[in-house]
Amino acid sequence: MGTNPERRLEFSVLMLLRRFGFGRNPLRRRVDRVESAVLLGVLVAGLLVVPGAAALGTTIRNRFEHAATQRRAELHSVQARTLEKTAQAVPAGRGQVATRVRVQWHDASGSPHEGRADVLIGTEAGSALTIWLDRFGAIAPAPREPADSVALGVATGFTVPMVVWPLLWGLFRIARRILGRRRADGWEREWEQVAPRWTRTE
Repeated sequence: MGTNPERRLEFSVLMLLRRFGFGRNPLRRRVDRVESAVLLGVLVAGLLVVPGAAALGTTIRNRFEHAATQRRAELHSVQARTLEKTAQAVPAGRGQVATRVRVQWHDASGSPHEGRADVLIGTEAGSALTIWLDRFGAIAPAPREPADSVALGVATGFTVPMVVWPLLWGLFRIARRILGRRRADGWEREWEQVAPRWTRTE
């Protein structure tokens, strides 16, 4: 009784191998075995795409987060206030939601400074916002948030399989078509050899 599960597992593996053309079936030709090997290779590659995409997404997330961390180390944030309202601002392009306005902030000594920063269209004058300054005291683009790096990594991890899987399937279809032509040519050659014996009259 203890060997029944092992035998069933062995039988299942053998049936799976035969389905992929690795059994001793005299009716299966070499081209059939090649087609089965190509299919198995595509399936294995398709499965390996998943951990590969996850690793790539993690690498991209780490690299962008590392760059953002370095960027944060080079900048410092201060609180500022807008000096202009943006209610009348007209977007320069479709989908634009921000515009540049004059803002004012104070340094560590209390001295006021002015510059231009991006704010959402509709922001009123006197609104508080956080701006980032470089070592020279000039307004610089804000460093990327950690959530942005995570989102980019996740998007990469999902995009890679969506691109690679159809590509693998397309390559298999091309290989299958080529092998199908060779199989048909083989049948035609064999029929030319067998046909005279089958069709000759006594």
